[in-house]
Amino acid sequence: MGTGVPASEQTRCAKGDPQIYCPENAGGTEAGQVTDFQSPEDNRRQSKPGFSNPEDSGQLMASYEGKAKGYQVPPFGWRICLAHEFAEKRKPFHANNISLSNLIKHLGMGLRYLQWWYRKTQVEKKTPFIDLINCVPLRQIYGCPLGGIGGGTITRGWRGQFCRWQLNPGMYQHRTVIADQFTVCLRREGKTVYQQVLSLERPSVLRSWNWGLCGYFAFYHALYPRAWTVYQLPGQNVTLTCRQITPILPHDYQDSSLPVGVFVWDVENEGDEALDVSIMFSMRNGLGVGDDAPGGLWNEPFCLERDGETVQGLLLHHPTLPNPYTMAVAARLTADTTVTHITAFDPDSTGQQVWQDLLQDGQLDSPAGQSTPSQKGVGIAGAVCVTGKLPPRGQCRLEFSLAWDMPRIMFGAKGQVYYRRYTRFFGRDGNAAPALSHYALCRYVDWEEKISAWQSPILDDRSLPAWYKSALFNELYFLADGGTVWLEVPEDSLPEELVGSMCQLRPILREYGRFGYLEGQEYRMYNTYDVHFYASFALVMLWPKLELSLQYDMALATLREDLTRRQYLMSGVMAPVKRRNVIPHDIGDPDDEPWLRVNAYVVHDTADWKDLNLKFVLQVYRDYYLTGDQGFLRDMWPVCLAVMESEMKFDKDQDGLIENGGYADQTYDGWITTGPSAYCGGLWLAAVAVMVQMAVLCGAQDVQDKFSSILRRGREAYERLLWNGRYYNYDCSPQPQSCSIMSDQCAGQWFLRASGLGEGDTEVFPTPHVVCALQTIFEFNVQAFAGGAMGAVNGMQPHGVPDRSSIQSDEVWVGVVYGLAATMIQEGLTWEGFQTAEGCYRTVWERLGLAFQTPEAYCQQRVFRSLAYMRPLSIWAMQLALQQQQHKKASKPVVEQGTGLSTGPNLGPKEAMANPK
Repeated sequence: MGTGVPASEQTRCAKGDPQIYCPENAGGTEAGQVTDFQSPEDNRRQSKPGFSNPEDSGQLMASYEGKAKGYQVPPFGWRICLAHEFAEKRKPFHANNISLSNLIKHLGMGLRYLQWWYRKTQVEKKTPFIDLINCVPLRQIYGCPLGGIGGGTITRGWRGQFCRWQLNPGMYQHRTVIADQFTVCLRREGKTVYQQVLSLERPSVLRSWNWGLCGYFAFYHALYPRAWTVYQLPGQNVTLTCRQITPILPHDYQDSSLPVGVFVWDVENEGDEALDVSIMFSMRNGLGVGDDAPGGLWNEPFCLERDGETVQGLLLHHPTLPNPYTMAVAARLTADTTVTHITAFDPDSTGQQVWQDLLQDGQLDSPAGQSTPSQKGVGIAGAVCVTGKLPPRGQCRLEFSLAWDMPRIMFGAKGQVYYRRYTRFFGRDGNAAPALSHYALCRYVDWEEKISAWQSPILDDRSLPAWYKSALFNELYFLADGGTVWLEVPEDSLPEELVGSMCQLRPILREYGRFGYLEGQEYRMYNTYDVHFYASFALVMLWPKLELSLQYDMALATLREDLTRRQYLMSGVMAPVKRRNVIPHDIGDPDDEPWLRVNAYVVHDTADWKDLNLKFVLQVYRDYYLTGDQGFLRDMWPVCLAVMESEMKFDKDQDGLIENGGYADQTYDGWITTGPSAYCGGLWLAAVAVMVQMAVLCGAQDVQDKFSSILRRGREAYERLLWNGRYYNYDCSPQPQSCSIMSDQCAGQWFLRASGLGEGDTEVFPTPHVVCALQTIFEFNVQAFAGGAMGAVNGMQPHGVPDRSSIQSDEVWVGVVYGLAATMIQEGLTWEGFQTAEGCYRTVWERLGLAFQTPEAYCQQRVFRSLAYMRPLSIWAMQLALQQQQHKKASKPVVEQGTGLSTGPNLGPKEAMANPK
């Protein structure tokens, strides 16, 4: 492998493979990191002002041997040395992880699932919406995704690899594309002295390139939507800092939709000799699999000059149907830089021609004209190179962008044609990649100013622990990388008979578009509503119009029906796909035709679930409370009445409290619930209380009286049947697990407090009982589980052993834990809340290596389940609770006496809630 570096200037990497070469004088061996490990006593201090340490992720940086700190890398975030190896290697949840007793319980479901899976994969040739046979394997490699909301995403791993792709809407390909790399070339006095691919890989292709970067002198730092990779080039007195920027901008409904990412390379010269530095960005056209095989892919150079700024690069045309796209690799041309390119090379060859071209003079040949289309089975790649001068003890900046233009999309059924949100600003013709590149390279400075203005108040708050600052922003990756789509809504797609009753439906959907994100990258259903209940805090706080749009879509789906009968896998019964006046489980599968065909979920008939209707009512009022949008509330009021009427049938004994049906009829779809229960009963009472509030606001005295009566009876029944003196029992079944301590038992109170209710005259659950229940959960589910270091287990028996009566009761659900932590903060248990949530963050991000793929669940040992899941976005409920706590100190709510509930709109500080600080 040719480096162009004399042998006398090479030495072996201190701890690496013998074939990895790094120049000598590599620097010291001290990691030079600041950890934020504290003892429990120290942690308790974190709730007090003036206590917050920078985050270097403790052991994740233990391998770092460099001295470089990088250019303007922030102190807070998720930081990891590129040489780090995670010791713990867990496996996805499989049938062999189920206990014998639970296996027997679910034997029928398992057999039906196998039949369904075979028909789906072998007969229909489709991908199952949940594939329990072929789970996504553990890969502890992911970093910040590129791309705004709804235009597709490309994930770049923390070691620099481009490794997770979601260009076709909602469909993921987990594949590292070897040709997609950054390469550095340093030249002194007209001679190349160092040339290195900035990758630890040692692939079997492109073998003429110098692979095997020494990872002990590089680290990655993520604070979504930005990330930094710092490379100390041993022996060269040069440090590279690559800053990755994506336009994720709260309350912005234009630039946040753009399918772009920017890479800014700040190069620092600590030596006394001038250098020429080149960065080459190579990219394969396609992923080298599947729809690349027929050939016909082609590349061409472009140059766009506009408003005095010039951008040059390559267009990689990928015309494969049904969703053709063009990728643009581009760079900004300045007075101090030179931009060159190579239009086409074979990414499966040795790469000798490209390597020697760069090695010769630090530039590429820049042939004119487009490439010939690729032949069947033959790959094609291209590269763009930026060269700048690096003065002694000075620095230079080299700027790249990556953009992709897939304006017109079809989902898996190939029926309806949709246009992505960004086409409103950049056109639908499929020729926007140059303009997107130019816009990104000219606007990224403005984006960064907006990102800093949004994040700085939280990052600068010394009362907040460092891990929380990392978790709060980095968990937001899922809003863009949740298979997310943000679509334009055609005028003729809104049914007149339903639109007429909702005055703001058409204006909201036409102005802000249609938003969908998956339950999880492995659980492929859009807008799964029982889970969105938890995740929705991020959306309503940061992009409230998208939350309202989603709610209008859900209301439309509620009023429709699909009486097609199908078999449900858990029970084996035949029932309709969707009944009218019940909230759908989800809005559909991207491999089918979402929005047109809802309820992709076939495990249970969710028309009989007890939580979905209640969660709609609670979210409607919460969204109204945080946005102040009275038109939205008026539009949703008839839908809330309809779904609550549907819910009434579950109160079989008319005591004001609904009963569960003796199967897993709520979001815990593997955990049987019988009779009155803490979770669904609490949600029911909270929803009834909210209906009273909405009735007041809508001037419906008869409805107010009706639900006030239900609430009085239901509260009495709930306390009598479920309160045991320390917490609310799981349910009222005759089984021993009925007295399990459920970590999520206060979900109803959580939403009430988030909506400005649940205390004083609007109290539903006695405050002493709520606080006592939360303290019990902290004592048993948190501290008595895994040494208090893994969050809260879903169910804990009162004698201190996890509840293993179901396949979900002994799991930790990360999103539930963040919601629990928010509830603790709301009730004044701030230290306990942070302790509880910290266990999840450290387990997922630092111990299990699941950064940017936070799972739905993990057990105390061995397994995780459902990578890259929606629910952990609930961490933003913690932020809302903190903001409300701050605001409460400054103002007291005013409520009227009389009915036990506020008789006027109990609106909170909406301006404060809509912004992070």
